[in-house]
Amino acid sequence: MRSSILAASLVASLASIAFVAPERAACDEVDMPNASEKSAATAINDATLRAHIRFLADDLLEGRGPGTRGDQLAQRYIATQFEALGLKPAAPDGTWYQPVPLVGTKTLPPATITFHQGEKSLELKYSDDFMANAGRPAEQLGFRDAEVVFVGFGIVAPEYDWNDYKDMDLKGKVLLMMNNDPADDPQLFAGRRRLYYGRWDYKYAMAAKVGAAGALIIHTTESAGYPYQVVQTSWAGEEFELEGQQGPRDEMNGWLTDEAARRLAKLSGHDLDALRAAAEEREFQPVPLSTTLSIDLRCESRKQTTANVLGLLEGSDPELKSEMIVYMAHHDHIGMSAERDERGDNIYNGAIDNASGVAALLATAQAYSQLKQRPARSILFAAVGAEEQGLLGSEFLAAHPPAPAGYLGAVMNIDGLNFYGRTRDVNVIGYGKSNLDTLVAAVAKWQERHVTPDRFPDRGFYYRSDQFSLAKVGVPGVYLHAGIDVIGKPAGWGQQRREDWEATNYHQQSDEYSDQWDLSGAIADARLLFYVGLRAAQQAAMPAWNPGDEFEAARHAALQQRRAE
Repeated sequence: MRSSILAASLVASLASIAFVAPERAACDEVDMPNASEKSAATAINDATLRAHIRFLADDLLEGRGPGTRGDQLAQRYIATQFEALGLKPAAPDGTWYQPVPLVGTKTLPPATITFHQGEKSLELKYSDDFMANAGRPAEQLGFRDAEVVFVGFGIVAPEYDWNDYKDMDLKGKVLLMMNNDPADDPQLFAGRRRLYYGRWDYKYAMAAKVGAAGALIIHTTESAGYPYQVVQTSWAGEEFELEGQQGPRDEMNGWLTDEAARRLAKLSGHDLDALRAAAEEREFQPVPLSTTLSIDLRCESRKQTTANVLGLLEGSDPELKSEMIVYMAHHDHIGMSAERDERGDNIYNGAIDNASGVAALLATAQAYSQLKQRPARSILFAAVGAEEQGLLGSEFLAAHPPAPAGYLGAVMNIDGLNFYGRTRDVNVIGYGKSNLDTLVAAVAKWQERHVTPDRFPDRGFYYRSDQFSLAKVGVPGVYLHAGIDVIGKPAGWGQQRREDWEATNYHQQSDEYSDQWDLSGAIADARLLFYVGLRAAQQAAMPAWNPGDEFEAARHAALQQRRAE
């Protein structure tokens, strides 16, 4: 995933604006579903979800890589489903498709790289020890004899009085940095809850901002939230960015395994654990390692286009129909690999991630189309592209929405469904950020379930999916992960299933459709989002961020712009 430095600076700057919060919606009184709503919700069922997933995850779509034939087939399928349900095309040009212009760059890194420290050297193997991609589109990139400097977490956060760079001149250096953000002090960076500062795209952008030649992030499964094999697959093919991306750029961005980073630190006369410990303190100073790296990267760049598929159910209230509740799911995945796995498979089908989310989006659109009375606000269904490349489709949608951000009431983002059974819990990523929590809790209670907050706040899930793009322009949202308290299973069974899937299937060729899935939990979650979005579309006031939230100021700015129209 890729994001520009603008995203990080926008969030930081908006968070510093002082203002009087807009009136919050009165969500305490939440009506139970009526007969029409319950009937409509039955459109979200096992057969419907399976049919959509089977098609979208089929080998014929070749993994739905951005701009590929499979990507176009997925878009066409979604648009024809929208049309069959009676939705209206909602792209700015009056069609179903909002083109998202991309630049794709395939990096051809060397088989090995060598670090030099005096007469000593360390050779690392591509993929096994490191991954490296171009920092910008170009035919040839690289640098010679760039010194490696350890910069801790690579974070500059004035509100926490934190600056890992300490104004050191790092132009032309290669910055070695840790993943995540400091977690030892609960008063800093929300303790173990990862903020955007902990995301690798922020770190690369900051390295470029200080003029570094390149940046290398040390991977650990704990700090990333996924095993190194995800880095190997996600960073091995063509990488995309939005065409015309502005801002400083470096030459190379990459990853080192933990073991490779330990060997590099040892080559330089340091202990990696000691460097990490020092980096947990505000007083940390960058550590030049007196070690150099040279690298040459050959690249193949091309312009490419994907599209967001947008359909609208117009609201029934003459005043409120100008406002929209957004349902969103990304239709893309990684595409095809140049190499086959042990089964001879080279297609990343992306069945759970995210054919399942698009299936739920389409089933939810069907549920809305079957309501006897349309909701007061309009409902926008957005199947966005290039999420796996850095939330690019949703970023483009946020910058070019069908209605200004001040008219977007909320977003229900669907990125992966529960495939192992109905649960007693509803896991809400970003729980506590907005008053949409009240609606979620009420609907969960009707379903005889309870809400749990993010189980792994240190993994920064809120900043890793498409609702983040809309949050940056002020739109609050709901994003669920599958519950783990599975009915009829022993304690810990659901958590183990999730961990096993992440370890073996996440961003792998094995993420394929299975008849063995139990989608009863997926149905419950999708129906919950249907009921929550419907109530957000009916209530008097639009949903609001909780006071003090990092995105509250962006909402205020969007509403101010709306009032100025």
